[in-house]
Amino acid sequence: LPIFPLTGVLLLPRGRLPLNIFEPRYLAMTRDALAGERLIGMVQPSDPRVAGDNPPVYPTGCAGRITSFSETDDGRFLITLTGTSRFRIREELPLLEGYRRVVPEWSEFAGDLRTEDEPGFDRDRLLRGLRAYFQHHQIQADWDAITSVPGERLVTSIAMICPFEPSEKQALLEAPDLEERALLLTAIVEMAALNQPQDGGGSARH
Repeated sequence: LPIFPLTGVLLLPRGRLPLNIFEPRYLAMTRDALAGERLIGMVQPSDPRVAGDNPPVYPTGCAGRITSFSETDDGRFLITLTGTSRFRIREELPLLEGYRRVVPEWSEFAGDLRTEDEPGFDRDRLLRGLRAYFQHHQIQADWDAITSVPGERLVTSIAMICPFEPSEKQALLEAPDLEERALLLTAIVEMAALNQPQDGGGSARH
């Protein structure tokens, strides 16, 4: 499984992540993925302070299938990954054309492959915290759309798009199930609202 390490970028099962690919090694990775199973594993560097081309990464990531692809006039690839399942890195393989590959272990996350029932969490409480969080970060939102989406899509979308700290993104990824992820998400936005004078930090998008 090829992996794409990006700080602050989160992919969750059934989430959709747009990516702008321009580095030669990741162009090669995308071409190889398109020629094979169309899967790419998204992982975060475990210590953003460590520079270099191949930093240490967290052992848990999420695989996504390339579900849209286009090529620009200047040779970039614009792709969308749709999350399929989380994985643990069992072993890292030698580089191929400059990009990293791992042997993934999927068994722990078999539940990711099925859509979960409506999660049992306090949706009103999450939305209250979210309003305060968006107001603090000056994020514009379509609240009619947000209040009407199913629970799993709400939790997944908010976890992926909000500019949480990388460690918070990783904790959301590693939450055992959707209900636990929703509770953690609620706690994160409520904590951010309580600490409004502090900047929550931005995420690195690629």
